[in-house]
Amino acid sequence: MTDAAPLQDDAVTVEVTETQTVFEGRVWNLRRDAFTYGEGSIVREYVDHSGAVAVLALDEEGRVLLIRQYRHPVGFREWEIPAGLLDVPGEDPLEAAKRELAEEADLTAERWDVLSDFFTSPGGSDEAIRIYLARGLAATPEAFARTDEEADIEVRWVALDDVVDAVLARKLQNPSLVIAALAAAAGRSREWTTLGAADAPWPGRSRPVGADRPQG
Repeated sequence: MTDAAPLQDDAVTVEVTETQTVFEGRVWNLRRDAFTYGEGSIVREYVDHSGAVAVLALDEEGRVLLIRQYRHPVGFREWEIPAGLLDVPGEDPLEAAKRELAEEADLTAERWDVLSDFFTSPGGSDEAIRIYLARGLAATPEAFARTDEEADIEVRWVALDDVVDAVLARKLQNPSLVIAALAAAAGRSREWTTLGAADAPWPGRSRPVGADRPQG
């Protein structure tokens, strides 16, 4: 018996024979691709997303910074961690994370590490999110002026164990928060040996077929 292959996701490059933007939205688009896979051709539609970052800010007392805001598609004011889009072409994800922590929580951090990477809905979107662990926190010189759904953000500091308990009790549903809390609890139990460097490569940020897409 041979050793099992490493347990990991593998990027695959396929031939995209046709691609078009079916709908262009304010934040993201809907794209239709035709591509060759196996012996045939397949057509799939998906949300063409810029990608995003999220931040689990952990203070010296082991508390996580949570924010609550209204999310219209689901009709909930849900607890989250600071997060935001990579809305500038070529934007460095770490710099985006620092911006979001400042804008949504009025905080800076001395230490940054990669906590987790994930795809939000790989069957229908190419959105990839990188979650950072931020420590050595300090307040920004000035509070950020927030608008729209962010205007009434509620902030709460919660012990990491209490966040995990709420996740396991199915009381929290935001995917970035759920993944971040569980990854942080597991990482802490392993003395943070699971963390990645803040500038670690991010294979999931760009779809492997991107360079091969014909325009149409």
